[in-house]
Amino acid sequence: MTIYPYIIWYHVDGYYLILEAIIQRQEQVYNLVHQMSGHKVFVAAQLHEKGNDNALHLAAKLSPPHRLTVVTGAALQMQRELQWFEEVNKFVRPSYREALNKMGKTPRMVFIDEHKELLKEGQQWMKDTASSCTVVAALTITMAFAAMFTVPGGTQVDGKPLFLNYNTFMLFIISDATALFSSSTSTLMFLGILTSRFAEQDFLYYLPKRLMIGLLSLFMSIAATMITFSATLVLVLRDKVT
Repeated sequence: MTIYPYIIWYHVDGYYLILEAIIQRQEQVYNLVHQMSGHKVFVAAQLHEKGNDNALHLAAKLSPPHRLTVVTGAALQMQRELQWFEEVNKFVRPSYREALNKMGKTPRMVFIDEHKELLKEGQQWMKDTASSCTVVAALTITMAFAAMFTVPGGTQVDGKPLFLNYNTFMLFIISDATALFSSSTSTLMFLGILTSRFAEQDFLYYLPKRLMIGLLSLFMSIAATMITFSATLVLVLRDKVT
């Protein structure tokens, strides 16, 4: 395009290069054209021969299957669709955001209609994932809580743990506390997902953010649990491993 910049005005069947990039979800082409031409490229984005859809109407339509499956999981696919719509929304002319096509629909209305099935799939995927992870996190909480009061080696007459002065015992305490707090955080995040309203905009930041925090906390709790188990083995079998 540096050699032939006027290619941005070339069109086939009414679609200019920038519009075809929007339809096909070609981020690199879109960014390159926009950086070269700025907002000028959207002057010709009104397509009267294609249902009077402007650039934002095209961004609101469902991605082609080969681009939609780039991301795994219906919820994350929904997030990607929202991110693309919002990205195009930043740079179109303000009048396009409420413009009507021949069907009398705004871009937002087109987005809602086009993504009804994906929204349902995303809701179910998010609920199933959150439910499964909640069970695992709850089991980790139970185990970590019980381990804190049944320390390896037992306690002395005054109630102090028998291995209190051992460094391995401190590792046991720290890792068990980490497992308890991280699994509790994970449970709260997943419960927040399960009680969500699952609106379309929730899939943009709210739900993916809670999902990532919940998964990271769950992985941390599992890792801490393994450390706790290893420390317990060392304490119980100290005469064999030292």
